[in-house]
Order: sequence, then structure tokens, then C-alpha cells
Amino acid sequence: MLHGKELLLLGKIVGTHGIRGQLKVVPFSGEHETILSLKTVMLKGMDGRMDEFEVAAASPHRNVVLLTLKPYTDINEVLRLVGRELYARRDQFPALAEGEYYWCDLVGLAVRCEDGTDLGRVAEIISTGGNDVYVVRGAGREYLIPAVEEIVTAIDLAAGTLTVSPPEGLFDL
Repeated sequence: MLHGKELLLLGKIVGTHGIRGQLKVVPFSGEHETILSLKTVMLKGMDGRMDEFEVAAASPHRNVVLLTLKPYTDINEVLRLVGRELYARRDQFPALAEGEYYWCDLVGLAVRCEDGTDLGRVAEIISTGGNDVYVVRGAGREYLIPAVEEIVTAIDLAAGTLTVSPPEGLFDL
């Protein structure tokens, strides 16, 4: 589990919007709320250098977030930021309701069936629109597990485990 000051990759700046210095950010998790709540962001340059910026404004716009950074108010000032990856400190993330998790907390968890069979670890998460899908890799095999309550029966971040009850035939696909 990640804590406090650790930087997490949240998205990428893919372009500008308008002429007032707004940047278009594609969130990697498919949700906007985390980026909308940030007070500061870190942008990673092509040379690996991280630069910190205060957020002046952020708003959702279709499948991107429009982000305005201080002190920029003109498109010509922010063109150099297009293509950079957007990071943020974990301690800025908004609190989640019970039963909700950040993807960064789930990736890496050990996945076991209720009968104790080890499947591997959550390697990545795919956003499908309906529900997320956990990609679990282990023992030379990959499993695609829908992130729904009927299948994912328990998540224990402290123990680093995710327990599943797959319906018959799920892993035969």
C-alpha cells in the first residue's frame, strides 16, 4: 500500500484547450475526481526532471480534465508542457467511501480463490465502462477477473490479498 508523499502517475497532458493556457489531461484510471481534487501536481519532463505546479483550476471535459496551472494564462506559455506525465502525492487524494479503492492500492495484491488456490497478483486494471477488470498474472497464466461483488468477495489491503469466488467456467475463456 502506498502512503503520503509517494508520487503516483495519474495521467498525461495530451494537448491544450483554448487560448487561456488550459491543458488537456487524460486520466489513466478513467476517472476524473482525483485529478479534480489536486492542489498541486508534478509534471515529468522528457529528461525525467519533475516540476511542481499549483493548480489554478480543473474541470471535467468529455473524457479529459481541463487543467489550468499557476501562473499560466496563455496557450504559448503551456505548449512546452504537452506530452508530460502528471503525478501527484498520495496525501492529496480524496477519501473514498467504504468498499472503494484506488487502483494503485489494488495493483500488486495477491489473488486467491476462496478455496485457497493462488492465482497470482493483480498486474493491471482495465476500465471497461461497465465495471473494471483485474488482470491477474501468475504461474504462467493470465486471468481476467471482473471487479464485481459477486466475484471479488474480499479485499484486505493490510494483508495484501484479494479473494475471489469465480463462477464456473470463468477461467476457461
